[in-house]
Amino acid sequence: MNRILIASAFLLACISAVCAAETPPLPVAVAPVIKAPAAKLVEPRLFIARSNIPGHARIALTFDACMGQADERILSTLVRERIPATIFVTARWLKRNPAALAVFLQNPELFELENHGENHIPAVDTPTLVYGIASAGSPQAVRQEVEGGAAAMLASGIPAPHWFRGSTAKYDLSAIGEVRAMGYRIAGYSVNGDGGSLLGAAITEKRIASAKDGDVVISHINQPTHAAGEGVAKALVDLKAEGTEFVRLQDVKDMGDDQTTE
Repeated sequence: MNRILIASAFLLACISAVCAAETPPLPVAVAPVIKAPAAKLVEPRLFIARSNIPGHARIALTFDACMGQADERILSTLVRERIPATIFVTARWLKRNPAALAVFLQNPELFELENHGENHIPAVDTPTLVYGIASAGSPQAVRQEVEGGAAAMLASGIPAPHWFRGSTAKYDLSAIGEVRAMGYRIAGYSVNGDGGSLLGAAITEKRIASAKDGDVVISHINQPTHAAGEGVAKALVDLKAEGTEFVRLQDVKDMGDDQTTE
């Protein structure tokens, strides 16, 4: 009898072991991964006061000098044709282009120099990529980008800037508030003239020629090897021949989106 009981117990133990091996383990609870929402970026528009005179459009030309060298095709056209413009310079560009800076400073009636930042970093105070460029990523880094650009300008003999345009011209709303609190107006635009200097000459010329009364045009003056510069220069000459009035941002009233100027 005892042998039967012992054998039965052994058989039950074996069956239990087999069942345990075949039963899948209970799933382990895993906390859901919560992704932080992506920063909402804006690309503010900017307009200037219109002339409201038929055949006499008023346009503000703005140029970004990000990195690289000065585009003499554009710079020489502005000087030769006596066309005023607002130039946004970075500390990096100023360091590499003393000759072009000298031209700007020798023609104060033509050129208004404003702040494009220290290292051409997007003024976004949360970590993200904008056109593949890493943003400043924090309020402190935004402030450094703005203040570093202004310090380089003052060290180069440029008057204190009043306008700021960040790399890529995109911002988050909190960074806009931070830059505004530093005393700057933020320069958007209404006509993208050269697509970041990446467009061909013909399309660039056509885009700039399409500017209307009150528009603010953005183009680049730091890519002398790009075809876009040729289109910029030709468009400026054609617009002048049509009777266009060119102004700097400091010369006229303006209105910007996303509380960039108000």
